[in-house]
Amino acid sequence: MRFGKLVGMDIARRNNVTVTGNPQGPTVVLAHGFGCDQNMWRLTVPALSERYRVVMFDYVGSGRSDLSAFSEARYSSLDGYARDVVEVCEALDLRDAVFVGHSVSAMIGVLAADLAPERIGALVMVAPSPRYIDDADYRGGFSAPDIDELLTSLESNYLGWSAAMAPVIMGNPERPELGDELKNSFCATDPDMARVFARTTFLSDSRDDLKSVRVPTLVLECTQDAIAPREVGAFVQRSIPGSTLITLDAIGHCPHLSAPEATNEAITGFLAGLR
Repeated sequence: MRFGKLVGMDIARRNNVTVTGNPQGPTVVLAHGFGCDQNMWRLTVPALSERYRVVMFDYVGSGRSDLSAFSEARYSSLDGYARDVVEVCEALDLRDAVFVGHSVSAMIGVLAADLAPERIGALVMVAPSPRYIDDADYRGGFSAPDIDELLTSLESNYLGWSAAMAPVIMGNPERPELGDELKNSFCATDPDMARVFARTTFLSDSRDDLKSVRVPTLVLECTQDAIAPREVGAFVQRSIPGSTLITLDAIGHCPHLSAPEATNEAITGFLAGLR
């Protein structure tokens, strides 16, 4: 891993940046969702490593990031996370990278591509949602009271919330080990930092930002997803000119863990079409 400047090394430590795969290949950046870290991509990396240079990182407050770099003011909006993405791309001097974002990271990728269009040349949005709260003719999957209750529960008893919500988010009750993994990931996150990221995530509204996307975009949705229902995927696809929507034969909000073969096939197919 090469960083040309001292500031690049600082960003590498701040976001626990790792680089693997083919150093001569096009770059793919894998970005995790709320309560997770880069380890959640471990079943995707082998499908990419032979042909692509793979960059992973942890958002500040997650995984092995530098927790001392956390700022509630910065991370109370998705813009703060998008600035982190841009700074990671700048530190590695990435050009036309493909940004693969899971869940809220899909919207963070949209913002980052707008901030630094020379750095991000394509988007893959895995189970995205530009707004979680229903609004007029838009169905996000939750009412405002639903989200208020979710956030109140999270803030009052984060470990209890994690144990209750992880199986719902993951789905696939016949495979409880998947829900356990997500629960353990949630529980490993600092509760105060998780509270900020949760509010930023579940109260965000990025619908208008979708209209600014001008790069090739793949939208991946699941047949059943308690966090991002099918209507959301259709909305995202309609809002991004020229985007492609693929419905994976998968259940839950984390298809890269529950259905890695189908997810990897969709991502690699999209990447092959970019060349």
